[in-house]
This record gives sequence, C-alpha cells and structure tokens, in this order.
Amino acid sequence: MNKPIVKYEDNHLLIVEKPAGWLVQGDDSGDGTLTDWATEYIRKKYNKPGNVFCQPCHRLDRPVGGLVIFARTSKGLERMNKLFRDQEITKTYLAVVDGAPKHPEQELVHWLDKDGGKNKAHVRKPGKGNAKKALLSYSMLASLGKVSLLEVKPKTGRPHQIRIQMRENGTSIRGDVKYGFNKPNADKSIDLYAYKLEFVHPVKNEPIKVISKPKWPDFEAFIKELK
Repeated sequence: MNKPIVKYEDNHLLIVEKPAGWLVQGDDSGDGTLTDWATEYIRKKYNKPGNVFCQPCHRLDRPVGGLVIFARTSKGLERMNKLFRDQEITKTYLAVVDGAPKHPEQELVHWLDKDGGKNKAHVRKPGKGNAKKALLSYSMLASLGKVSLLEVKPKTGRPHQIRIQMRENGTSIRGDVKYGFNKPNADKSIDLYAYKLEFVHPVKNEPIKVISKPKWPDFEAFIKELK
C-alpha cells in the first residue's frame, strides 16, 4: 500500500495526501490510521516527547484518496472547524464516473441520511426523518468512451455525499459498487480523489492552495494540465 505524503506544513497545520485504503480515524477493524501516521511524523520530525497534538479537521472515506487537513494546535483546530462550518474552505474533487452525465455542468441537490449500521447513505424526501440537504456542483472535464472525468465541488459535507449524488445523477463512480458501479477496482479503491484545497489560513491570514493529483492512467493527460 502507498504511504502518505506531506503536502503542506507549518506550526498550526499539516496537510497530508492520503492514499486510498487508509482510514483517517480508527474503526472496529483496528487498522492503523492516517491520524496515527501524522502524529508519529510530527513526533519524530520535531523530537516531541509525550503527547503530540495532531487532530484531523475533516475526513475522507477509506476508499477515497486525496488531501486531509490536520491541526497541530488547539487554536488551529478551533479556527479550522469554524472555516468548515462557515463553508469558507473550497474542496475540489476529481471523479471518474460511468458513462457521461446528461448535463456537462450542473448543481445537484438531494436530501440524505446515513444508516450507521450498514455504513450507507440514502436519499430521502426533503425534511423526512434525519435527512439533511446535500449540495454539490460538477463539471465534465473529459470523456473517453465508457467513462468520464468530472471536477466536483461539494458545498455541504454529508457522509458519502459525492458518491450517492453521482449515483443519483446516473453516473456512479468507477469502482464504487456500494453506490451502483458494476465492479470493484482491484485495490478496493474508488476513483474519487480530493485533489485541491483552498482557504485563508486561520492564523496567518494568508491564502493557502494545496494540490494533489491522482494517478489514473486513462486520464493522465487531462489531469496533468489541471491547476
């Protein structure tokens, strides 16, 4: 399995490229996590004794790769949490999907809830039960026969949001058998990747832009040109 890569680091934040297949935080599997890795990285690099503060500010699903932000200080965590709550962080994903969407650009709105026992999200009628509004926009970057490359910007952070909204749009994400794709990827990943983060640093008050690109051979030429 690939190892994480540090993409940005300062006294308050650490941004790490998570390989698909890694957990951000622990679950019942007992497998090692990205949080464990990031904490140990800080401990070793700065020779820190005792407890090391390193907390994830958000999560990615296990089969999803891409950028994850960690806070290295309680001040950083508190302020990053506020940026997420206030939707002041632009998260951009890439996805390879089945077929091509009917509309090359579109905003999708659904109401979702999640069955924690089955670890699966469901579409509900507006306002039903614990359903919450999920909003994203996408644009098609390229299409190659049976699959297309999309750029996706979620505007809310619901569990499995992009995965289920892509299915509802008739374009399930490649490898995502949980949400409608017909076969899994060999490594159990899905072709959804958190490739760009943009925000104003909560302590330094300067613009931050971090990019990490997936290695999808069929769309390599298109991905190479992204900025």
